[in-house]
Amino acid sequence: MNRIRVGSRQSRLAVVQAEEVIARLGVPCELVTMKTAGDKILDRTLDQVGGKGLFVRELDWALAEGRIDLAVHSLKDLPAEQPDGLPVVAYPPRADARDALVLPMGVKTFDGEKPVGCASARRKVQLEALFPGVRVEPVRGNVLTRLDRLDAGAYGALVLAAAGLRRLGLEDRISRLFAPEEMLPAAGQGILAVQARVGEHTALCEGLDCMESHLCAAAERAVVRGLNADCFAPVAAYAQLQDGGLWVRGLYAPRGTIWRAEARGPSAAAERLGTEVAVRLLRQAEGG
Repeated sequence: MNRIRVGSRQSRLAVVQAEEVIARLGVPCELVTMKTAGDKILDRTLDQVGGKGLFVRELDWALAEGRIDLAVHSLKDLPAEQPDGLPVVAYPPRADARDALVLPMGVKTFDGEKPVGCASARRKVQLEALFPGVRVEPVRGNVLTRLDRLDAGAYGALVLAAAGLRRLGLEDRISRLFAPEEMLPAAGQGILAVQARVGEHTALCEGLDCMESHLCAAAERAVVRGLNADCFAPVAAYAQLQDGGLWVRGLYAPRGTIWRAEARGPSAAAERLGTEVAVRLLRQAEGG
């Protein structure tokens, strides 16, 4: 078998995630890394430069042109709709989906005089609801860059995905974990997505796919699609298998007011449940 060329962003976290997938594949692979537009443009927030799709376009092009055979993404970076001919073919087991509060190295309590750094509107609206009066400011760059800025004194704390910190071996930097009831995660947070060209390497990737991750991904992405929300909108979605069925929760805050909705039903109806949550959120927002 020829080596499978696995594409990834150049960041340390992206490489670790791709290496996790390569280890699960169990066949000869070559890791191909590339810098995306989202990695290069760090002086502006994502909504100013085109959203999270900037983190995947170069990988999409490389996959479509045959320069790589598979691409590994953080699912939450993928737009709700995939390019024609480039489906997601596997969702490996999900890591911790929660958000984490990170304090500067050696610090035990949050310095309220400094802002909390976070990169998403979703986190911002929930932080402001949890901690009235807190100052939240954007922060860009990969996880290690953000931690360097935190430790240098630019922020009093950061909010980052627990999954990324754990994958980087930085679990000891977590000061507290936010329960989903406190801060609902982004759709797909903690889930990896393996993308291929349509009809290629399907059998190879079957063993990568985790049914629980697959169902949760389908439900959560249906919430985002149902809201017709761009990737920098204040939207959250989180699904869990529970009592033999699926529990889907969603959050939407288009004008600063937080709306929440949920649905429960058979796991086989994952997309329908996600769509139901989106409809309920839209009704609340339009009525409010």
